[in-house]
Amino acid sequence: RRLVAEVQDPLVWLVRHGQTPWSRDGRHTGRTDLDLTAEGERQAAALAPCLAGLDPDLVLCSPRVRAQRTAELAGLVPFEVADDLQEWDYGEFEGRTTPDIHREVPGWSIWNGPWPGGETAADVAARADRLIRRVRRSGARRVMLVGHGHFGRVTAARWVGADVTTGRWLALDTATWSELGWDRGTPVLSHWNVAVTDGG
Repeated sequence: RRLVAEVQDPLVWLVRHGQTPWSRDGRHTGRTDLDLTAEGERQAAALAPCLAGLDPDLVLCSPRVRAQRTAELAGLVPFEVADDLQEWDYGEFEGRTTPDIHREVPGWSIWNGPWPGGETAADVAARADRLIRRVRRSGARRVMLVGHGHFGRVTAARWVGADVTTGRWLALDTATWSELGWDRGTPVLSHWNVAVTDGG
């Protein structure tokens, strides 16, 4: 099944990268540059038939290898690397799981912090806002953003003008697509966390 682009300006499709060893194991992966697993490559390739008919005017991709490899396998080339699309910087919690962090900081959440050595929620919100301004001012009518889990959730929250912490309720799996669109001039989340099969 292929997606059909509506005539709105701009429509944005958000694609999360495929599985990596750390995403598989629930480890927070920000600046660490991991490649996809074999399953992640299969997932990314399965996106290609679904996204093929969208014909984006602009494809922006995180500088991380896992995102760029996903873009390549999903047929989203050529793309432009956008530093603002990189994942939340987890600082000292990089590579750790939430249960592990809870042993040190009970009740910890990326949404509420603390963020020792990393980006705060306000930092990431500002980055998402900058990215959204760029997209809306680009003149492109169809835009693909290939990036990451937590930052994708932040981008969706800021797209609709919600507080960054709204992202806590927007689960985003690997190798899924989401659509950020419009309803009578109001920014909306048209589709969210949609998985595809090998057939598209």
